[in-house]
Amino acid sequence: MSKALNLQVFDASELPEYPIPAECRLDSHYFMQFNHDRYDRSEFRRKAYRDPEVGFFGMELFFKSHGETPLGTLPADDDSLAFLLGLPLDRWKSLKERPFNPLYNWRPVRCDNGAIRLAHPVVQEVMEAALRGHQEHKASNENKAVYARRKRLIEALRECGCGDELCSDDLAVGWLDDWLLKHHMGQRRMPQLQSSIARALRAAATEGILGRTRGRT
Repeated sequence: MSKALNLQVFDASELPEYPIPAECRLDSHYFMQFNHDRYDRSEFRRKAYRDPEVGFFGMELFFKSHGETPLGTLPADDDSLAFLLGLPLDRWKSLKERPFNPLYNWRPVRCDNGAIRLAHPVVQEVMEAALRGHQEHKASNENKAVYARRKRLIEALRECGCGDELCSDDLAVGWLDDWLLKHHMGQRRMPQLQSSIARALRAAATEGILGRTRGRT
């Protein structure tokens, strides 16, 4: 940007919408993706060699935006930006007024919580990738937990005298597992679990789950 933006006044109706909801969090986000080759070829890096002070605080804003709400954004007023960087307001304003300043390529956006914030296309891309990775990791862990829980349920079913036909039926085992999640209080330990399994089997029979299993060829 050739001149410092007026960060105080925006027409919200003309601003692009920021795609990351304010409610999204990355509480375990202790590291960030950094494409060194991309940075090495960037215009920001080239300009930062001419003004290392601006380059330093520009990178600080890049990093600090990862902990803001919404993720990857910055406040759009000078007081908040100065506070975020731990700078006196006058010093921040002097940095922002330089032809190359720490807000290089940051632009105002409209967030889903109604706030007007600043966003950077590269930071946004990094945050979206981090969110996808976080969600995929969470889903993977949940799938592993479900698999382990249902494997233990199969062992409990065998201990209760259930045969191979039921124990090898993924649909029936999944139905019983879901029923126990809703109706079995506490940990799945014998003998309390045995009583809940008996109730679950009666409910499964009523719903036709066991009949479907027995009728299968």
